[in-house]
Amino acid sequence: MLETFLINLTPFNQERTVRVYLPKSYDGSDQHYPVLYMHDGKNVFRDEDAVGGKSLELENYLDENNFDLIVIGIDQPSTFEERVNQYCPWTNGELCKTYFGDDRDFGGKGKEYITFIVNELKPLIDQKYKTSMDRTMMAGISLGGLISTYAVCTYPSIFTKIAGLSSGFWRNQEEIESLIKEADFSKLEGIYLDCGTTETNDEYINTGFLESNRRVYVMLEEKVANTTFKIIGGAGHNYNAFQKRVPDFIGFILQDKVKTKVQS
Repeated sequence: MLETFLINLTPFNQERTVRVYLPKSYDGSDQHYPVLYMHDGKNVFRDEDAVGGKSLELENYLDENNFDLIVIGIDQPSTFEERVNQYCPWTNGELCKTYFGDDRDFGGKGKEYITFIVNELKPLIDQKYKTSMDRTMMAGISLGGLISTYAVCTYPSIFTKIAGLSSGFWRNQEEIESLIKEADFSKLEGIYLDCGTTETNDEYINTGFLESNRRVYVMLEEKVANTTFKIIGGAGHNYNAFQKRVPDFIGFILQDKVKTKVQS
């Protein structure tokens, strides 16, 4: 079951749609459910709502498997520039400029975006729905993976697991690595990361994209025992590829603790 409501993102004074997936067991049950917050909400649940016409089809997948999970999809900003601004905690870093060739002045609003989720949206969700408040997780694709990693670094007592698919760490590589070094992950139960080998049509960029993710993984797995990094041969940076990884990252989100592993 999918519900929607409008909310004002107070840091930016922007109205945004929030999409709420409730499991099939929700009505009539007294249990409280773990909650997964996801970015790019239009592309999370249904193809007909998705930018580009392709989503993760998460509503169907969760219904078909009868998973007891609430998923909160926060719609993305309406422009590419503002999406980069809100999903990047810092402005474009050196790797972004020198290796990836993007020296535009994007990013820097991600801190306010995550603060809004933690201090305004989460309390509203916890009040409105039957949530398990000690099982709050976050997942995102591309820059959504970057901002999810930032979230768990800055709010380690809030998020118990995160997942990042084809994470765009490269825009803020130096800053996110520095933050990871200082972060306290003692309460974190697990991290899922993956990356395709053909994220773009440029082999040089593909190499840098994969190495960017690998660098973050190496740092995280030294601090969090249950850290998984999957290298997916031939996978591109598109929702056809992302949708195929739904069983992997949802399975990780709902699993018990396991040992670190790298898969390729």
